[in-house]
Amino acid sequence: MGAVEQATAARERLGARPDIYRVPAPGLELFLLRGFLDERECRGLIALIDADREPSRLLAEEADPDFRTSESCNLDPSRSLVRTVERKIAAVIGIDPAYGETIQGQRYAVGQQFKPHHDFFFTSEAYWPAQEASGGQRSWTAMMFLNAVEEGGHTQFPSAQVRIEPRRGNLLVWNNLDEAGQPNMASLHQGMPVLAGVKYIITKWYRERPWTPGLARGPC
Repeated sequence: MGAVEQATAARERLGARPDIYRVPAPGLELFLLRGFLDERECRGLIALIDADREPSRLLAEEADPDFRTSESCNLDPSRSLVRTVERKIAAVIGIDPAYGETIQGQRYAVGQQFKPHHDFFFTSEAYWPAQEASGGQRSWTAMMFLNAVEEGGHTQFPSAQVRIEPRRGNLLVWNNLDEAGQPNMASLHQGMPVLAGVKYIITKWYRERPWTPGLARGPC
């Protein structure tokens, strides 16, 4: 299944559920499902993040040391909670789990942020051959908020003029590619600085082909 066919299947599946809201976002396919994770699942995932978190990395070097200042970790896919969440995501989006990367957990303390960026890969960069060999372009992103943040920490899409408030258990899904299966610049997004409290999220990225773990890591 190529990126275009994958997008068609995911779009139809997401659109068929009355509890999934398509967020008005010019130039971007963006969906929101409230209450996707329950309180117990969120607490368990937060504990897993706190146990293994380390400073977040980028695939390409950035001149700005404040570009991504969170902490993150890959969640162990052998854990029962992680397997449960994986199944729930697959049931909503309908993309074969073989296309999905390992779920990543992220923690943002006060002042931490992730400046505007894209989840897709830039094919002109040196990292692209390894990424192309390990599953190709990133297609869909599934982001889940694990807690309500006291102040700040919104996920913002500047080009689409959308700002999403972090609320516990909510699932945010978007397509990083356009209708032709090419990188969509309107998928630009950022994790805005946390002003009070702590923000926890988990993110799962999908590829246009089955992902091969260990060949290459993603840029975020």
